Amino acid sequence: MYRPLADEIRPQTLDEVYGQQHILGENGLLRRIISSGSIPNMIFYGPSGSGKTTVANIIARETKRELRRLNATTASLSDIRDIIAELDTMLVPNGILLYLDEIQYFNKKQQQSLLEFIENGKITLIASTTENPYFYVYNAVLSRSTVFEFKELKAEDVEKAVIRACGIMEKRVGTEAAIEDGVTRHIAATSSGDVRKALNSVELLFTAAPVRGGKLRITLADAEAVSQKSAMHYDRDGDSHFDSVSALMKSLRGSDPDAALHYLARTLSAGDLPGACRRILCSASEDIGLAYPQAVPIVKACVDSALQLGLPEARLPLAEAVILLATAPKSNSVVMAIDRAMDDVQRGKAGPVPREMQNVHADGTGFEREQGYKYPHSYPNHWVEQQYLPDNLVGTVYYEYGDNKNEQAARAYWEKIKGEK
Repeated sequence: MYRPLADEIRPQTLDEVYGQQHILGENGLLRRIISSGSIPNMIFYGPSGSGKTTVANIIARETKRELRRLNATTASLSDIRDIIAELDTMLVPNGILLYLDEIQYFNKKQQQSLLEFIENGKITLIASTTENPYFYVYNAVLSRSTVFEFKELKAEDVEKAVIRACGIMEKRVGTEAAIEDGVTRHIAATSSGDVRKALNSVELLFTAAPVRGGKLRITLADAEAVSQKSAMHYDRDGDSHFDSVSALMKSLRGSDPDAALHYLARTLSAGDLPGACRRILCSASEDIGLAYPQAVPIVKACVDSALQLGLPEARLPLAEAVILLATAPKSNSVVMAIDRAMDDVQRGKAGPVPREMQNVHADGTGFEREQGYKYPHSYPNHWVEQQYLPDNLVGTVYYEYGDNKNEQAARAYWEKIKGEK
């Protein structure tokens, strides 16, 4: 019977697990918990192919617990009831270890149906998810569980699995393989840290490899063809989306054009043109602001061009915008100023608009005095001192000049004008 390579090569002990040294290393917390034999309810959070299912299997084997598996994408309440019905029977004298894959697809009622049993210890829950559990797992389940984050595997860790897989495939087909230099490294590098994807590529390469001189020929060209489009972790509604666009904006803010171009490429490779445009537009005002105010119209023109062109040509004006923003001087005085003002308004610190600032339609019968507004353009330097803020906010400072050339020039100008009053 056919057995997928990814299943055949699955580690049987913690020492065989690739990566995850932060939790499974010699002094890793999860390793110590497993060694103790007292397993709490846990949630494994991390990208596909990072070892979540493998570790759950090892836990069941080392603790001699009956393992039951459910996938939340297909399981129903009746499946949960079937597992609950096994409790307190001879089949599961030590209780059940339930591995629930993709828990984020269970609704609130389905997740709550497990509460009584995970609380009394009859079911030990190990749930896995590729999405942030603090957003997708209900609090009642989350509060009874310990979250462990599985990180994306490094290419060198994936390559170890690829090399081992090649040896297994040679035994499976009964023929030695001649593997070109760079093949295993390329498969590992294009797997986006997903061991399962890398092993599928190995299996496909061996299946299609020609035999010459009594050996299977595994070429770099074939490896490149198999992995010509990396299955990059990206979901427009999930963590990968928000991680990529967040990294794009933070790279712009951090003045790193190379990193910004990388994350732009990742976002565009996933076809997320709107997501890239939105963050680039935002950065022009939030991170560059008044240090280089011309960035806003320039970036807006680049975004408009990108949206008219569509992909793949949209990458050109967006790359221009990204390089401009990453290398431009920075100021966050705008966002700080408006956030201070918004905070006051939301906390109710508003007060009536001063009479001088009200709309002219308010002048007339019933008012004790005329508006009294002073038109700044009628005064020297187009400025005159008068009260603009409500009475209870007089003297409040929201905007503070940034330390860049543009804002310091404006500061000097107004200090001179207002100092001459």
